[in-house]
Amino acid sequence: MHLTLNYIETKDKIKKDISIDDTRYIKLILSIEKEIYNKFNSVISTDDSLTRQLVSFQANKNRPVYRWYKFKEGFSAELVLNYIKKQGLNEKAKILDPFAGSGTTLFIASEKGIESWGIELLPIGQEIIEARNALILKATKNDFKTIKTWILEKPWNDHLKEKQISILKITENAYPKETEKKIKIYLSRMEDENRNIQKILRFALLCVLESISFTRKDGQCLRWDQRSGRRIGAKPFNKGEIKTFDLAIVSKLKEIIQDTTEESEDDLFKENKNTNNHGKINIIKGSCLKELPKLHNNMFDMVFTSPPYCNRYDYTRTYALELALLGAGEDEINKLRQDMLSCTVENREKNLLDINPIWCKAIEATNNNKLLKTILEYLESKRKNKTLNNNGIPRMVKGYFYEMACVIYELYRVMKKGGKVYMVNDNVRYAGASIAVDLILSKIANELGFNIEKIAVLPKGKGNSSQQMGLHGRETLRKCVYIWRKP
Repeated sequence: MHLTLNYIETKDKIKKDISIDDTRYIKLILSIEKEIYNKFNSVISTDDSLTRQLVSFQANKNRPVYRWYKFKEGFSAELVLNYIKKQGLNEKAKILDPFAGSGTTLFIASEKGIESWGIELLPIGQEIIEARNALILKATKNDFKTIKTWILEKPWNDHLKEKQISILKITENAYPKETEKKIKIYLSRMEDENRNIQKILRFALLCVLESISFTRKDGQCLRWDQRSGRRIGAKPFNKGEIKTFDLAIVSKLKEIIQDTTEESEDDLFKENKNTNNHGKINIIKGSCLKELPKLHNNMFDMVFTSPPYCNRYDYTRTYALELALLGAGEDEINKLRQDMLSCTVENREKNLLDINPIWCKAIEATNNNKLLKTILEYLESKRKNKTLNNNGIPRMVKGYFYEMACVIYELYRVMKKGGKVYMVNDNVRYAGASIAVDLILSKIANELGFNIEKIAVLPKGKGNSSQQMGLHGRETLRKCVYIWRKP
């Protein structure tokens, strides 16, 4: 299939109403992008087997275990499985995901008998991984018998004591009054059970919070239903059905029971249910910038990951309901926001050499990236001219690539010779300028020692925001899987 290039599409779309300086910068950015593209031209190709569903959560919707919690920013289990098969890994291999999210990489590796390691900063991701692990590897027949009793008897309806939950500014009045009361009673009643059952019951609750609330996860924030009484946005919003607590929690517990007991109807899951054959899952809690340097050299045969995109999404807001339920307060939320990889305009600049003094080479490779340097100059000029819609964008974009360069440096160090990195990521656009994340990161990876084996492009790219289209015209942005190999 012929690959349509961003810079070919964009040249004729620079609007006449933007300044001469803007036009000069955008044309220069496109020209430099073309140079880098030509350098990697032999490894860039459209992969017809890749679909939007495959590189997102969509393909997990009907897959046992992976369907339990809707982690929108995740990728599908099938995508990981396909690349494990292509690389021909066996039970002696080790796999790493430095941005583990809900643990898709870890659980697919475990099903194949492969030991896996995941690093995850957000408590919601940690909780999902631990709960899944408890369900698949630790839950006993008596535990499942107790869960079935909860389904039949709904003991939260006969319990009076309530357990208070953390309330954040962003989550205040997020539930109908009756639902909020039942959540508190449910949390109190489950404390009468053993720790394993508590883990399962709390996980089921986390899975249904959005469906029983006035909110919906929508890009970089929570969108509020007009029935909440909180009017956010110019137009009233109705999310549709808001499920009752009893209906939602019983349905989720039934789904979990079906997927993890002899009642499962999925043949693939049955094949992998012998827990003696599962690979060990190691979860490291914290920021990958701080935790990756603690890992030994030459540990891993494969890295499969999808870092946060450079798209302004603030996961501490997107998952605010879940974080509040897990007890996070305002101070912890603010700390999490600053500790995560720079991907939101509220991230302050990190002193990377204070974190790890040996990252000089990574920082130098980023300093020398001509395309990134030009993009940052353009965004900074827009900020100084007060024509940027948020002054934090240049700082965020700069932080994103410098921090990712340090992550790439560490990935090279912990990879075995011949090991491969598979990374799912999107290109982005700010102030009319396309940011070729695929080319910038691949060039940095190349300078840090990786061979760029392939940049696999989805046949159908993604659109840019309506605001960007209104100001600068429509542009299709590449969505890719990068494949880098350590020689």
